[in-house]
This record gives sequence, C-alpha cells and structure tokens, in this order.
Amino acid sequence: MQVRIRISRHPKLSSQPAENSKLDPIPTSKARSVGASSLVALGILISRLTGLLRERVTAHYLGSQSIVADAFRAAIRIPNLLNNLFGEGVLSASFITVYSKLRATHDDEEAEDLAAAIFGILLLICAALVLAGIVLTPYLIAVIAPGFAGERRNLTIRLVRVVFPGTGLLVMSAWCLGILNSHRRFLLSYMAPVAMNCTMIVALILLGAQVGQSQLVVYLVWAYVVGSALQFLVQLPKVLQLLPHFRPLLDIHSPSVRAVMRNFGPVFVSRGVVQVSAFIDSMIASWLPLGAVASLGYGQIISVLPISLFSMSVSAAELPALSSAVGSREEVAAFLRNRLSAGLRRIAFLIVPSAVAFLILGDVVVAALYQTGRFSHADVAYVWAVLAGSSVGLLATSLGRLYSSAFYALFDTRTPLRFAVIRVVLTTILGYIFALPLPRWLGIHQEWGVAGLTASAGIAGWVEFALLRRGLRDKIGATPLPPDFLLRLWSMAIVSATLGYSVKRLIGTNYPLLTAAVVLPIYGLAYFAGTSYWGIEESRAAISPILRRIRR
Repeated sequence: MQVRIRISRHPKLSSQPAENSKLDPIPTSKARSVGASSLVALGILISRLTGLLRERVTAHYLGSQSIVADAFRAAIRIPNLLNNLFGEGVLSASFITVYSKLRATHDDEEAEDLAAAIFGILLLICAALVLAGIVLTPYLIAVIAPGFAGERRNLTIRLVRVVFPGTGLLVMSAWCLGILNSHRRFLLSYMAPVAMNCTMIVALILLGAQVGQSQLVVYLVWAYVVGSALQFLVQLPKVLQLLPHFRPLLDIHSPSVRAVMRNFGPVFVSRGVVQVSAFIDSMIASWLPLGAVASLGYGQIISVLPISLFSMSVSAAELPALSSAVGSREEVAAFLRNRLSAGLRRIAFLIVPSAVAFLILGDVVVAALYQTGRFSHADVAYVWAVLAGSSVGLLATSLGRLYSSAFYALFDTRTPLRFAVIRVVLTTILGYIFALPLPRWLGIHQEWGVAGLTASAGIAGWVEFALLRRGLRDKIGATPLPPDFLLRLWSMAIVSATLGYSVKRLIGTNYPLLTAAVVLPIYGLAYFAGTSYWGIEESRAAISPILRRIRR
C-alpha cells in the first residue's frame, strides 16, 4: 500500500503542513517499516547480547553485595543518563525530525550545514560537561548516591572522575547515530556499542584474577572510556561518507539550528523520562541496605532489553518516516495513524510476553545471566524482585515511546514534556513511599524496597501512557489497540509462562544455564504457537518464514 503525501521544495519547520501542492507517492508499506525496525532490532540485539555478556563477567568478579559493586553502578549512572538524554533527546527527536524534513524536501545542503552546526555545538557542550563533571564530582555524589558514606562514597568519587571523559565521547557517538538513522543506516549505529562492551570484557578477563576488587573496578572504568572512544570512531567513517562536505560549524542563527535548539529543552526531559526515572530510583536505593544499588542496576539492564529490542527498534525506525510526512492535515493524520497502529501491535506482541516472563520466570532469566563467581543464588532472588516490579509498567513505557515519536514528528515537544514531568513527580513520590516506609508498614525486610521502586515507576508509566494516548487522539484521531487483541496476548503469555514454570519445578535450578535453555524455549514456542492458533497476525508473520523453510 502507498500513501500519497505532498513534498514541498522548501522545508517548513512547524507542525502545519503545506497546502495546495502536488502529491508525490512515498512508499509506506508494512514490509518496509518492518524491515527498518528489524535492522534496528538486530543491531540492538547484537549490542545487548555483548552487553549481557559484559554484565555476566562483571557479576562474576564484582558480585552484587559489595561496596565495589555499588560504587561502580552509581559511578556509571550519570554518564549513562547524560548520554541517553543527549542522544535520545537532541538527536532522536530534535535533530532527526528537522534533518529528515530537510532531506525529504531535497534541501541537502541545508541538511549538511545543520549536521555540522549540531556537531560543533555538541562538541562545546561535551567539553564543558567533562570539565564541570570532573571538578564538581564530590557535589554530584550527593545527587547520585545521597545515602553513600565513607569508603563507598570515596570510591564512587574516584570512579566518576574517570568516566566523565567517556560521557563526552558517547554524546558525540550519539550524533553519529542521528546522522546514520536519518539516512536509514540503522545496523551500524546500533551495533557500535559492541566496541565498548568487548573492551570492558577483555579488561575484566585479563585483570580480574590479577588485582584486587578495588583496583579492578578502576581499570574497568578506564576500559569504559576507551570503549566510548571506539564506539564513536567505528561510526565516523560512514558518517563522513554521508556528509561529503562536512566541516564543523558554530552557526546558531539558521532557522534549522534554531528549530533544533528550541525543541531541545522539552525533549531533553520528555524523551529521557525513563532514564530520569531510573536515576531517581538509584538515588532512593542508596538509602537501602548494601547491595541495593548494584541489584537495581543488574535488574534494570535486563528490564530495558525488551524496550530496546521491541519498542526502541520500532520507534527509531518510524521517527524519520513520520517526520518526513508533509501534506494536508487530514493526509498527515491518516499517514500517522496507519504507521502507529501497525507499530503499536508489533510492540505489544513482544512486550507482553516479556513482562509475564519477568514476573513468573524472572529467576530463570537472572540466574542464567548472572549466577556465577561472586553472584550467588541469594542474589538471584533479589534481582528477580527488581524484574517483577519492572513488569508492572513495561508495556506502558514501551508503547509510550512510539506515541512520543508521533508528537515529535508533528513538532510538538511541549505536550510530551508536560506528561513526562507528571511521570517524574509520581515516580519520585511513589518510589520513596514504596521503597522506604512501605516495607516497614508491611513488616518485611527493608532490602525488598528495591522491588517497590520499579513497581512504582511502572504505575507512573501507565499514567503517562494514558495522557499521551489521549493527547495524540485529539491531534490525529484514535489509534487504539483492540481489547480482544490484548486479552489474547496476556492470556497466552500467562498460560505459556505457567507451563514454563511447571517445567522449571520438574528439572530444578541447580544448573541455571541448562534450566534456562529448556524452560525459556518452551515458553517462547508455546506463546508463538498459541497466538498463531488464535489468529494473531504478528505471530503468523514471524512463524510463516520458518514453516516455509521446514517444508522445503
């Protein structure tokens, strides 16, 4: 199917479409959309798999119930936060929307000037961030981990000062990602983190048995900095091919640059709300018993995996296409509804079983990934609690990302900002209550407040999701997920997980990798078979190529 939308020769950097211009066809077939999101998912999958391997090696040498593990998790929290906010805020929403619109209207020279100007601005911002971060580290620790004291606080200060240069390099790497994604070169940009993961893995393996934990963690953050440089450098050659006349600029006066800068503030908050919420969770966790910060970090790495694979892949692939749409208001609305409806179904089909797996089979997942060396079976149960809490809002957070992309494509950054602020406020208030006083009220050990943190963030995520859906409905019309579709997904996921849980009880958990190798495929196969039998189109689309190959 093709949707006809107008292409104007001169970009209008606003949400108002051009009127009375000739319509040109732009392919918007589901196959093309799925293909783009599949490339993003493949790149993310490869980088996340190496990331999980990195975390397994980290857990082996650092464990979770230690000062060193807590300090490491807290130390990399700010660089990760700034990278995600700048990368996803400026580039995924502010920059890509304007840059893609310029390319769609064939203004390639202005697009290249915009890329050069954003590079120069980011370079200055990164230099300032690194310098300020190193100087102000002792004060930042009061924000990162206000509950840390003594040796744990001192070690965290030392580590943060090392990792800040890596932060600047990661922000510049995100600029590369923005260019590559706008040109639909998705695979390289999302595979680039493999360079960092491999650098850290090598450092741990070579030095893990040679030095003590306190010295090892310092070497590990230096490997983080080296890996950040490699992540930027592996993307740079391809970016320079796409920008043949590239020269860094400091132009802040062009309409395109002003459009990006004008959208920066609202998007910085709204697009990075997940990272802000996770950051707040880490702050509150610093008041919980030893190991809470590390366990929260281990759990969040797993919980963001389906969001990255299934939600980010669809949202990242759709954003340039959504941003390229110009035409009458009705044509743009119909175009967005068509893309969003298909994207929401694809996300829900894969996120629902992920949430159920975290709740019912989370111990199988955690043990397979982390139970080794200093990471014990008792640590598995603690991280499982984090995952169980994360399952509460996993679907809402995932669908909300795509709704936000639609707002940005319409050059509306204020509406998602307002809803993001509401979510952050709710996350803070509910997180504090669920993590600190609630365990005392229920008479359970304080350490289990870490599960309350992730559960409260999920509740706030559902509130934001409802607001985003209602706000977008007022702009382009309704894009709902059919209730019977969701009911079938949840029902089959629960039935399949119950089957997997029964198998786990039969074979035991003495050999975590073996248990996961048996239980998780059974769960996945049961879910796909059941949803296919019930006529879920997304399931049949995934299974059909496999069945055709078998028949051959």
